[in-house]
Amino acid sequence: MADGPVAEVLLRRLEAADGGLDSAELATELGVEHQTVVGAVKSLQALGQIIETELRSTKRWELTAEGEEIAQEGSHEARVFRSIPPEGLPQSELMRLPSGKVGFSKAMSNKWIRVDKSAADGPRVFRVVDSVEDEVQRRLQLVRGGQAEKLGEKERSELRKRKLLTEATLKTYWVSKGSAFSTSISKQETELSPEMISSGSWRDRPFKPYNFSAHGVLPDSGHLHPLLKVRSQFRQIFLEMGFTEMPTDNYIESSFWNFDALFQPQQHPARDQHDTFFLRDPAQAQQLPMDYVHRVKRTHSQGGYGSQGYKYTWKLDEARKNLLRTHTTAASARALYRLAQKKPFTPAKYFSIDRVFRNETLDATHLAEFHQIEGVVADHGLTLGHLMGVLREFFTKLGITQLRFKPAYNPYTEPSMEIFSYHQGLKKWVEVGNSGIFRPEMLLPMGLPENVSVIAWGLSLER
Repeated sequence: MADGPVAEVLLRRLEAADGGLDSAELATELGVEHQTVVGAVKSLQALGQIIETELRSTKRWELTAEGEEIAQEGSHEARVFRSIPPEGLPQSELMRLPSGKVGFSKAMSNKWIRVDKSAADGPRVFRVVDSVEDEVQRRLQLVRGGQAEKLGEKERSELRKRKLLTEATLKTYWVSKGSAFSTSISKQETELSPEMISSGSWRDRPFKPYNFSAHGVLPDSGHLHPLLKVRSQFRQIFLEMGFTEMPTDNYIESSFWNFDALFQPQQHPARDQHDTFFLRDPAQAQQLPMDYVHRVKRTHSQGGYGSQGYKYTWKLDEARKNLLRTHTTAASARALYRLAQKKPFTPAKYFSIDRVFRNETLDATHLAEFHQIEGVVADHGLTLGHLMGVLREFFTKLGITQLRFKPAYNPYTEPSMEIFSYHQGLKKWVEVGNSGIFRPEMLLPMGLPENVSVIAWGLSLER
């Protein structure tokens, strides 16, 4: 029965009723779903003051899916009892029945059956009584028939414990006549047309009240790409923590700033063409801070600042090679070098979120182009404890509270740590970033004071 006919029947019943009607009782009388009557009530509400409604909530008991099955077929224990012939049944065979495992324990506790463990073919189950009364089925049938009040609290509690019965909240409408009650339904106009105005027919037509508080249709507009949206969230977190954004607009970088300034040796595998995109034209960078370059060269080839260096022949031509930057740590090196030139030293906190490029084989977890997030803090006497504290604050703002740190190796940080977070969906610990304290071999050639430490961390935006 459609909402229209149900609405008409509702109005006729309401005209004859003394006081009002209950939507659930009307649904039962008409033999329709309660939701159908609710739809008719709401359609009449939209027509103005034809009816008045009061929303009511009542508690009632309902059978679960398993409860419905037991009300129809009998309880598990009764089915187990009926399946045992007079000569008994092997316990192993009984357990293979659909109701075997649940019904066996219940039937045993009811003392309907017994187990003979001395039988030649293994434990055998026999009936103890000739017949049983299936009280569980009887109680569930009472509930299904709308007589749940005949059950005691203890009986209902037992059925709920077995997940056969549940208490549901039924929301119904008490419907009464409105100030403009009528048994005839006339369609309300929703638009005032020029024809209505010119003919004057609008005077005789009912109009649906305008809701001036309703929101209009949202205009079509662009939206931030999900990656850009997350990027802006990360940026806001850094700004809240007092960080300053580093300039990162130089996608093309020299090998010097990308590798050498970070104390990464020229024979390192990451500098191979299989991992890095090198430029053909222009192939080499022409402008480098040569005083700083010579200090870096000496640190690599001879050592210094308490380090033995790498003991190899450092080549300027290798450092001049242009490439697509493999990490934004190159931008961090530039920012720290600029900071070192300012006297006296001033503590600083920098961050960057920008593209990096790797000569990777593309798969589900590797991209040739992705975004790296990096945070850097430079101050006197920073330790690994400070780094852990900053990381916990940073990731807590992201909603990540379960963190673990694992020792790792990086060419330009010592000590170094991998950052792991517990993933609730995967139910395991997953790596979310890398971190460490920049080595003196990287910082001192820049001109930073010896008692200044720099802690840093990075992660992939896509991950």
